[in-house]
Amino acid sequence: MNIDSKESGADLMIILGSPASGKTTLAGRLSRELGLTLLCKDDVKEALFDVLGCPDREHSRRLSEASFTTLMRIARTQLVGGHSCIVEGNWRAMHAPLLATLLADTRAHPAQVWCCADPGEIVRRFTSRRRHAGHLDRLMPAAELSAAAELAPGFLELPGPRWVYRSDVPSDYADLVAHIKNWRL
Repeated sequence: MNIDSKESGADLMIILGSPASGKTTLAGRLSRELGLTLLCKDDVKEALFDVLGCPDREHSRRLSEASFTTLMRIARTQLVGGHSCIVEGNWRAMHAPLLATLLADTRAHPAQVWCCADPGEIVRRFTSRRRHAGHLDRLMPAAELSAAAELAPGFLELPGPRWVYRSDVPSDYADLVAHIKNWRL
């Protein structure tokens, strides 16, 4: 547990970015290096796929929102217990009010990391990766994928530090870890 000089409360690291930007890989590395619990949206969503199936993209979107709600509920339990954690997913502006409530209720200290890479690299990763069939990746229109790959950092309107992490730049990881460790002191 990390109780910082801000009186009390755990830290909540929010990892966000477009599909195939390196969010899950980064979150796993940070979890291991910093000794933090990792909560990934797709872990929840894939469990829901296994039970409920996923016949179309609209159903997948509903399961995504259910997954975010579940993820925040699990994060709340961690934070109330004084345990810092990482939450990873394709968070969007619509999630900011729910996260703000979570932060206020738990007195957690947030930080955000926006994952990105060269748009061509994101498209290459997305089209070559193999995920749970419920994600329906093959149904994503090429124009939608290209637009997502070119998104500028879209941080949530929440307090705390914000860092951009380029997953295709090897030196960015060490720099990011140094910033996080400095913030957590």
